[in-house]
Amino acid sequence: MTGKSFAVKGLCFDKDGTLFDFSATWEAWALAFLTRVVAGDRARASTIGAAIGFDMATGKFARDSLVIAGTPGEIADVIAPLIPGLSRVDLLIMLNEEAATAPQQPAVPLVPLLTGLRAQGIALGVATNDSETPARAHLAAAGVTDLFDFIAGYDSGYGGKPAPGQLLAFAAAVNLSPAQIVMVGDSTHDLHAGRAAGMRTIGVLTGAAGADVLAPLADVVLRDIGEIPGWLETQGAL
Repeated sequence: MTGKSFAVKGLCFDKDGTLFDFSATWEAWALAFLTRVVAGDRARASTIGAAIGFDMATGKFARDSLVIAGTPGEIADVIAPLIPGLSRVDLLIMLNEEAATAPQQPAVPLVPLLTGLRAQGIALGVATNDSETPARAHLAAAGVTDLFDFIAGYDSGYGGKPAPGQLLAFAAAVNLSPAQIVMVGDSTHDLHAGRAAGMRTIGVLTGAAGADVLAPLADVVLRDIGEIPGWLETQGAL
């Protein structure tokens, strides 16, 4: 990204694959959800899993899986035709219930990182394509909810990524220009949203996408969010 440089005054984080390691969290979620939704019928679970890019045999997601950047609503739309006995509403409830209890593995120790960023006067936000309720449950379980100035899911009223609505709402909530904020994420949806909002972007490698995929849309690609303070020092932000 070119143009005038501004000091970084805000960071807006994606949740899954960014604050939390994607594989450690969502592979366990997929196994639990798929087993539950078909009452243990592994053959049906495999069929439904394949539709969302999850391999029951290996317990792994494909790099282009809908789950990586999609919303629960989008996942439900794909799965619903394969489970005719379950309404879309009930399916969404089940998706969110399993998401809320999915084991979360922070990408790095979150409390010291976020506390340090706040101590430097940096506003912090979360913009996720997960629903807001399980997102808040995940952040609460990690003990970091109160460290964020803004938390939005795809159902919070601002839309989902790659549209910029969540990010612009964060900017408004903390009274900053988008040019003063960096969007941090592990997927192209995150980075497209950041660019559309007029923000700088950081790609991290704790999701499914590699550096080759993220680099064209990112100002920098880092191993994980633990490297952000060092990068900020190079920007004159800390």
